[in-house]
Amino acid sequence: MAGQWRTFTLEELKRCNGQNGAPIYVAFEGRVIDVTASRFWRGGVHMKRHAAGADLSAEMPRAPHDASVLERFPQVGILAPAAAEAEQQPAGPRAEGPRAPGGVPAWLEVFLQKHPFFRRHPHPMTVHFPIVFMMFAPLFIILFLATGFSGFEITALNCLAAGVLFCLVVIPTGLLTWWLNYGAAPLPPVTIKIVVSCAMLADGLGAFIWRLADPSVITRPGSPSVPWLLLVFLLLPMVVIVAWFGATLTFPLRREKAESAGP
Repeated sequence: MAGQWRTFTLEELKRCNGQNGAPIYVAFEGRVIDVTASRFWRGGVHMKRHAAGADLSAEMPRAPHDASVLERFPQVGILAPAAAEAEQQPAGPRAEGPRAPGGVPAWLEVFLQKHPFFRRHPHPMTVHFPIVFMMFAPLFIILFLATGFSGFEITALNCLAAGVLFCLVVIPTGLLTWWLNYGAAPLPPVTIKIVVSCAMLADGLGAFIWRLADPSVITRPGSPSVPWLLLVFLLLPMVVIVAWFGATLTFPLRREKAESAGP
């Protein structure tokens, strides 16, 4: 019951930030949760973006997961009602028209609350396809050059086509996910992904159109077209860059602090 919980003010909550041996607490919808045991909150910072000792009620709708993750950790108190309101209300005059966190229109936020699938899943469920197809296009070209088997070259062409088609799906869904869950914040990994993904789309589309216009670009007597091969092989580093920075958004790199050898 509420009467059994300790009531935290904002100042008391801020002191529970994981620094200097302090516990790691966060608040959500009036509840104060102890996340000290979570490896994702080591040092009092979550995913290099969220600081402990704060009310996360306004930030949770933009997270790539829902609030059920907090159910794994014990509640240690409640946030003073006045403190919760002060934390969630922005300073200054409100913009005209109802808006949800991150600049999402209120009607869209209502839709996403009823259908949370559309907030988080369309991009992650499709992003692997262009990565795989764009990666295997040059690999099948290598197999064709090594064996001369025409089936490998045709498979590479099909991979280019599929990679381009899925890029046309993944890039818009990625931009939508970035807007809904991160408030379109200028995060370096996202910026790099956008630039390289667009370059990868242009590269793959160019290689595909070139191959359709000139079917003998790789099979003509003598040597295949070196510029076309470079265009195809450029897909490999671009795929690696997109996959790497996409992974850092979900699993940020962190330098683990060395454990003290003392008792």
